[in-house]
Amino acid sequence: MAQTVRANTGLLGQPAASAARRAADAAGVTVAEIADLDGFDTVYRLFDAIWRPDPKNPPITTELMRALTKAGNYVAGAYAGGELVGACVGFFGTPAAEVLHSHIAGVAPAMAGRSVGLALKLHQRAWALRRGITGIEWTFDPLVSRNAYFNLAKLGATAAEYLPNFYGGMRDGINGEDETDRLLVYWRLDSPAVLAACDGTPGPLSAEAERARGATVALGRSDQGAPVPGTTEGDVLLVAVPRDIEKLRVTDPGVAKDWRVAVRETLGTLVGGGARIAGFDRAGWYVVTREDGR
Repeated sequence: MAQTVRANTGLLGQPAASAARRAADAAGVTVAEIADLDGFDTVYRLFDAIWRPDPKNPPITTELMRALTKAGNYVAGAYAGGELVGACVGFFGTPAAEVLHSHIAGVAPAMAGRSVGLALKLHQRAWALRRGITGIEWTFDPLVSRNAYFNLAKLGATAAEYLPNFYGGMRDGINGEDETDRLLVYWRLDSPAVLAACDGTPGPLSAEAERARGATVALGRSDQGAPVPGTTEGDVLLVAVPRDIEKLRVTDPGVAKDWRVAVRETLGTLVGGGARIAGFDRAGWYVVTREDGR
């Protein structure tokens, strides 16, 4: 079986590398592995500028990146005009020969909307396939709409688990004082959905179309932007998230907390009960399916 898996990933290596180069060219960046202390220190400073963390709790340190790469793990950066504008760090999961855990990825705010994140992920995918790795997993904040769309629709990853307050209090400029609920996603590198997504044809879902076919709103959004509980009865359920949780954490922390609790109680309970997240609508809706309709 292991030999078959490695043979399959080997066949995908060249197409994956080509897809990664196209993504980098489209974003106007060059993506490359980083293996020196100066490079790691530049990644540290970039992440520090993005997350603005408590100095006692940085996202990752220069020393740890050095140790990770020495052990054969993944650190890469995206460069525009010689300047580091994005970076990604990952380490082997379990089983180590098959899974990479992508711990942290960030893009400079000035490069937002330029698809630098896509270039980084496709580079990471090509790197993994060259080593016979069949899957990459990572976590993201389920309240951040653009990340949900990127991970579930644009990359074709699959939501595997809802993790309440996974990192504890991070106390940084993005998470603020909020608890750190996360969705764990799994990126099966050779699946049809991922192959299509990496080839430029992702598969987003439409909440409006699902509602027309009879989907139920399990959690809605009021005209004022607050969460509105619905019902979890039905085979296909829609779960809303705020339009901009990061802005809301600054302008109205109370409503931001209400969203955290509402999404945890709704989406977290559904996923914990065996429901499957089928995808995400860019308008801010998770599409959840449950065969038994309970």
